[in-house]
Amino acid sequence: MATFDNHVEQPMVIIVGGGPGGLATSACLNKLCIPNLILEKEDCYSPMWKKYSYDRVHLHLAKQFCQLPLFPFPSSSPTYVPKKQFIQYLDDYVTHFNITPFYNRNVEFAEFDVITEKWNVKVRNGNSGEMEEYFCKFLVVATGEASYPFIPDVPGLTSFTGEAIHSTQYKNAEKYKGKNVLVVGCGNSGMEIALDLANNGANTSIIVRSPMHLISREMGYLALMLLKYKVALRVVDTIMVMLSKLMYGDISKYYGVKRPEEGPFACKVKYGKYPVFDVGTYRKIKSGEIQVLPAMRSIRGNDVVVENGKIHQFDGIVFATGFKRTTHKWLQGDDYLLNEDGLPKPEFPQHWKGKNGLYCVGLSRRGLYGIAFDAQNIATHINSLLSE
Repeated sequence: MATFDNHVEQPMVIIVGGGPGGLATSACLNKLCIPNLILEKEDCYSPMWKKYSYDRVHLHLAKQFCQLPLFPFPSSSPTYVPKKQFIQYLDDYVTHFNITPFYNRNVEFAEFDVITEKWNVKVRNGNSGEMEEYFCKFLVVATGEASYPFIPDVPGLTSFTGEAIHSTQYKNAEKYKGKNVLVVGCGNSGMEIALDLANNGANTSIIVRSPMHLISREMGYLALMLLKYKVALRVVDTIMVMLSKLMYGDISKYYGVKRPEEGPFACKVKYGKYPVFDVGTYRKIKSGEIQVLPAMRSIRGNDVVVENGKIHQFDGIVFATGFKRTTHKWLQGDDYLLNEDGLPKPEFPQHWKGKNGLYCVGLSRRGLYGIAFDAQNIATHINSLLSE
């Protein structure tokens, strides 16, 4: 345990973040007997899955592309693993690799000391309010792509008379039955929450304003298999767009937006914009069971004014509007690895390694598959440096 006042903890590696990326890195280091410590700001590991995900969520990719290093999913697991089983998988992973994070630890400062050649990490203990200090040779940023929920500053939002929440607060549609609900955001979370609402008796609308690629889970599986066997990204994208057009036709007829000019996986790599995996929402929109609206302009009471000037009344709003990262506020002196948005500057596959023993995991915009790649590379690199 870390101690206070004039005493400091000195693990070999500090991992900031106890999500799947942090757990995977710790497991790979433990396998090599390299001492490490996870600092997690919440009161549990993988809080996005354990506390902030909706009930019906499944992994959108087949399980072989989502398993963490050194620990495959049980053969009995379905191809697309549901939330409950994925959390059990994480529980088994933590137990198997004897991973023991420190919880309620919010990192407020980290800087490399050129004299001692160690990272100085200052952490607020959420239980006691005390500041803890750590020194380590290696620092791993594992705060994830989904860090702090973001809700846009919509004029009049504070006047809304219904309930407005971020998608991380949505669990299921039980309390929305018979009510008018607006989902803001057309990424995978927004589309799936809209489907959940429509399937369970809510009068559902969704705001769609950005170009997007629509693909099925099976198409996603095919794409990853092709990429696995070194088929060029542009070729895979061409195939995906062709199949999407065959399956869904002109999506602008129903969504009001076109496909981006760049392919689905090029968009993912360049901009972090994931293709939308259709799990039934398209059919609901096509049938009119889910109403598509343009961008939101303002809110007055329970009236929502959209860009075409029309006014719609809602009892609830779910903002599936993504996340912000705050790494730049606490990580000092790094001008090489991460940008102001907390994402890597170097391009894949060199994105995981910085300077002075700084690394990042799970920020390559490649989901759980990217986490496994990063964690193993980081552990192997640290081990090689220690072996020298």
